[in-house]
Parts: sequence; C-alpha cells; structure tokens
Amino acid sequence: MAMIDRKDDRMTDPTNKILRGLTFACIVSVVCWGSQFIEIAEMNAWAGSQPLPKSTRTTGDAERGRAVFNGKGVCHYCHGIDGNLNRRPHLAADTAMLINQLNPPPVDLRNPNVLRLKTDKQRVRAILDGHPGTGMFPDTTMTNQELIDTLAYLALLRGESR
Repeated sequence: MAMIDRKDDRMTDPTNKILRGLTFACIVSVVCWGSQFIEIAEMNAWAGSQPLPKSTRTTGDAERGRAVFNGKGVCHYCHGIDGNLNRRPHLAADTAMLINQLNPPPVDLRNPNVLRLKTDKQRVRAILDGHPGTGMFPDTTMTNQELIDTLAYLALLRGESR
C-alpha cells in the first residue's frame, strides 16, 4: 500500500521510487540508442555517395593505412591493434562489453583463411556501408586516399604483396 506524505503530496513508497528510476533508465537508453541508430542511418546514407577508388594496387601506402586503421578509422577497436584481436586499445568498459557481445565476433584480419571478403571492391563496400550480418558499422569519415591506404595495409596484414 502506497503512503502519501500530505505535506508535499509526493509518493514515498520505495516501489514507486524504483519504478520511477527504471522508467528514467529506460528513457535514457531509448534516447541514447535511438540517437546512435539515427547517426548510423545518416552515415549509411552518405556512405553510398562516395565514389569507389578505381585502383588501389599502385597508389596505396600501407604505412599511412596503418595509421588510419589504428587511429582515425577506429578499426582497432574491434579488430585489435595492427589486426591482433588480443591487442585491443584501452576502451571504456561499456564499449568493450558491446564489442565482446558481437555475434559473429570481429574476424582476425591477419588470417586470409577466415576472411569472407575476397576483393578490394567488397572490402570498400564493407568499410563505407558497413558489413551486413556483423557489428561492423559504416565509416564515412575516410577520404578516398585514406581508404586506398587502408586497403594497402589490409593486404599487408593478410600477407599479400602489392
């Protein structure tokens, strides 16, 4: 039975306090996840507008691609520093928890036997548009040159010479 404090007409029942707290937490969660969904949807809309690089074989710089992979591209969050899944950067606890829950988990980019994307064209689409069926989100912040450099670096991780 709820008790009402007549001095200021507020509920003092502990159950109602808990329910109010849960309601607030749900609202915050919906707002946070909703804003992330909208941001990803907006990024995805832009992702398709970038032209695909015509040739990555001769113009990519693997060392610059490494800097993008381990920095601006935030690829290392899920795929690990230099593609080593066991060497992820220091992440906030909630970010690390979300990455650990990805199903399927991020692949080892150093092992060509487990990679499903076999061509640079497929890799470009995955980077720009996200990778369907996985937790990989689109990256619309990369310039074409950064994308070409990243592809060169990915080839280096796979042990392919360019």
